[in-house]
Amino acid sequence: MTPVLHSVLLAASGSAPSPLWYATRAGGTVALVLLTATTVFGIAVGGRHEPRTVARFEVTSLHRNLAVLTLVFLVLHIVTAILDPFVHLGWWITVIPFTAGYRTLWLGLGTVAFDLLLAVAITSATSRIRLRLGQRRWKAVHWLAYASFPVAVFHAAGTGTDTKSSLQLLLYALCVGAVVVAVWWRLFRAGPGHAAVRLSAGAATLAVPVVLVAFLHSGPLAPGWSHRAQGPAPVAVSATAPAPTTSTQGAA
Repeated sequence: MTPVLHSVLLAASGSAPSPLWYATRAGGTVALVLLTATTVFGIAVGGRHEPRTVARFEVTSLHRNLAVLTLVFLVLHIVTAILDPFVHLGWWITVIPFTAGYRTLWLGLGTVAFDLLLAVAITSATSRIRLRLGQRRWKAVHWLAYASFPVAVFHAAGTGTDTKSSLQLLLYALCVGAVVVAVWWRLFRAGPGHAAVRLSAGAATLAVPVVLVAFLHSGPLAPGWSHRAQGPAPVAVSATAPAPTTSTQGAA
């Protein structure tokens, strides 16, 4: 049977992935790439050592635009996942983590990442909010954006149906590698002083890819991950149509 005929039969039987499923996967992937770019740019050009050849307002504007685009694709990712009838995901999971009945932990991590980015976006919306918070508190909240990156990566690796794909693994490696390089470049540019803080930051940065590789080998890349990650439970399946599996449909 040709792939085209197979796809036609799947669509006719109602077991083919829906357009919403593809939109969820695409939105999540683009959001991860944009979040990586936002994180890398914020780390590399932040502080006292941002490039002198670039005006501060241009740096700030580019960083803000990347952050806004990240939120736009995150919203697309979330809305399409909720609207997809494959599983019932209530709207409350967008802000309350670990309340979903499907892959609770891994979807919960995605909610945590979104909440962190949302907190940064709200506190950065206007200069009036920043003044009310004060520079020190605003910076503390702003650091949550960096914390959201590893949380988002583990959400994608644990929930995504494409994790076993070589291209998806390469994407994870490039995203994590870019952030690690940016952090180390920032630490190198920081100059002398605060040795303990710099050493801790460098060690924490290296720990993320190590833990991620160990998790991938023992989790998503190992047999039986769908069951261990609380596999999908279709809401409504036709009596004559085969039930969809995680190999054909699932949350991205």
